[in-house]
Amino acid sequence: MAVLVITGTGTEIGKTVTTAAIAATALGAGRTVAVLKAAQTGVRPNERGDAEECVRLAGAATAAELARYPEPLAPGTAARRSGLPPVTPDRIAEAAAKLATEHDLVLVEGAGGLLVRFDDKGGTLADAAELLAAPVLVVAPAGLGTLNSTELTARELRSRRLELLGVVIGSWPGQPDLASRCNVADLPEVSGAPLLGALPEGAGALAPADFRAAAPTWLAAELGGRWDAAAFRERAGVRP
Repeated sequence: MAVLVITGTGTEIGKTVTTAAIAATALGAGRTVAVLKAAQTGVRPNERGDAEECVRLAGAATAAELARYPEPLAPGTAARRSGLPPVTPDRIAEAAAKLATEHDLVLVEGAGGLLVRFDDKGGTLADAAELLAAPVLVVAPAGLGTLNSTELTARELRSRRLELLGVVIGSWPGQPDLASRCNVADLPEVSGAPLLGALPEGAGALAPADFRAAAPTWLAAELGGRWDAAAFRERAGVRP
């Protein structure tokens, strides 16, 4: 897998920290990694964007950002309001393909969910994934409401004949409620794809050295880590 597209079922659910964990795990295994943020919104020119945050946490990866818009909106809306050029799926695919010639792994992080629009023509991250013929990883929240949004995302990917690699829980609470515990069993069922990891709540606040050391324990073997779904279910007290 040279390119992996990482999307979420919404915003603020741990997508960037999950991307950083995958990058840290790959770097720890001796691979070269690039993180491509398709469009960064809600960040001023002198502030650290998501790709740069991934590098801060993960280590010596390449950070790339195609566009930055000041308002915290969907990329297409933010581009239109700012008067700046939008990012198109073609441009995302072209940038990712170029990075893939120079790196072992390219992580393409979207903005919000799979069908968030990047331009006035309705271009989305799903369109870029189609152009790249790349697998897609879905980051989902743990709690109530996640099953519907995860299943809808999975259905859209399959309708486009895109490979859904799996689902990662972007922030696992220290004291999970009943819904979160049940969702550990239900997320693979509704998505039709394996659960490939769970990041602990607050992982992004760890010191970079601690983050890098722990990252492989949060991710399954398909993502280069050693997280075990059955053991996690047992620790979480998941019951049928």
